[in-house]
Amino acid sequence: MVAPTAAARRRFGPATTVLVGYAAVVGSGFALLTLPIAKAGPGGARPLDALFTSISAVSVTGLSTVETADHWTFFGHAVILLLVQTGGLGIMTLASLIGLAVARKLSLGSKLTTSAETQGVGLADIRRFITGAIVVSLTVEAIGAVVLGVWFAAVTGFPPLEAAWYGLFHAVSAFNNAGFTILPRGLVPFVGDPVVSLALSALVLIGSLGFPVLDELRRFPRTPLRWSMNTRLVLWGTAVLTVVGTLFITAVEWGRAGTFGPLDWPTKVPAGFFQAAQTRSGGFSTVDVGQLDGATLIVMDVLMFIGGGPAGTAGGIKLTTFGVLFFILVAEMRGRAAVNVFGKRLLRAVHRQAITVSLVAVGVIVASTVALALLSDEPVDRLAFEAVSAFATAGLSTGITSDLSPAAQALLLLLMFAGRLRPILLASALAVRTRPLTYEFPKERPIIG
Repeated sequence: MVAPTAAARRRFGPATTVLVGYAAVVGSGFALLTLPIAKAGPGGARPLDALFTSISAVSVTGLSTVETADHWTFFGHAVILLLVQTGGLGIMTLASLIGLAVARKLSLGSKLTTSAETQGVGLADIRRFITGAIVVSLTVEAIGAVVLGVWFAAVTGFPPLEAAWYGLFHAVSAFNNAGFTILPRGLVPFVGDPVVSLALSALVLIGSLGFPVLDELRRFPRTPLRWSMNTRLVLWGTAVLTVVGTLFITAVEWGRAGTFGPLDWPTKVPAGFFQAAQTRSGGFSTVDVGQLDGATLIVMDVLMFIGGGPAGTAGGIKLTTFGVLFFILVAEMRGRAAVNVFGKRLLRAVHRQAITVSLVAVGVIVASTVALALLSDEPVDRLAFEAVSAFATAGLSTGITSDLSPAAQALLLLLMFAGRLRPILLASALAVRTRPLTYEFPKERPIIG
């Protein structure tokens, strides 16, 4: 991992430093994946495939132009795993951890860049955030790796070392919401396996909560009254959207021949729960997403667009942003001047930030879908699904990614990179560049609606 130097941090602002750091890691991953040792079979990987995979791993998305299990060797899989772990924890988080280990303190520049990367975690909390994020990540991943590794060895018959490697890879991929799988036949054979499905779903959902939420749950597990508005919004949003997604997907796909139809009824609800959990930004699938009903794809688009909690491994506009928009709507419908959430009033600046982030995201996705439609002959609903999945770093795919033209794949590549950095750069810009005005324009009200 190549971290920006102290001189670079002085030249660039925090947001730019984060961008440079991520670009450096993507470049390193690209260089390693182009080596002949990384690709199965003769020769090296196609440059676009290597770059696409590197960005997909660092942005913890999971989209791929090739079959991950067959195209890459053990070395290639190890590189992808390292990129996923680095991207999930954050470049500046890891760089700051190294600074803590060496100097036992953080410079102001390190605090600013890590704060920008973690979307506004206070400077006073940076040290606890970094150590907490590392401890939580490694602990949850280790537990997941043991559970999956033991189950793979006991049930599937994989040799112990191979089962342990599969367990570790998928635990890291799931917790970081990356969606990469290296199993020979993917996860489809495990659609009825309760241990694999529940373990991966749990890892995805825990990772999607965000490190600030996990830190509060660790410190105040039995005192919900001490939880912040952020934690409550994320927990309530995760529960409601997962339940709604499970019910909708299960109901629509219940008798569909290409998806849940062949499954016995005790397997259909867990399969629906698994797919709903993956829309938090997980990216795994135990059924053929390309065979899902169009209505299911639209609902999954919405769920992926919302994403998970801030300052974590999930993508999307974030549950907190969606929650703020929901409570703004409720306040307007009730004719209230102030927006109250869980007994506290929202700042006016938060209203503008949530609306701005959402409108920018909608604009990017619409423009990208139009561009993909011009570059491809695939159905528009499939292209919109790919665009949302890339921008929300969800990694779910209808199976058309590898069939797209190089220009369309390059657009998805940019969407994944922008999707990982958009909350960091945009939220940082909105929070930092608030400038007081010494004058006000006269007020006038247009007709709304």
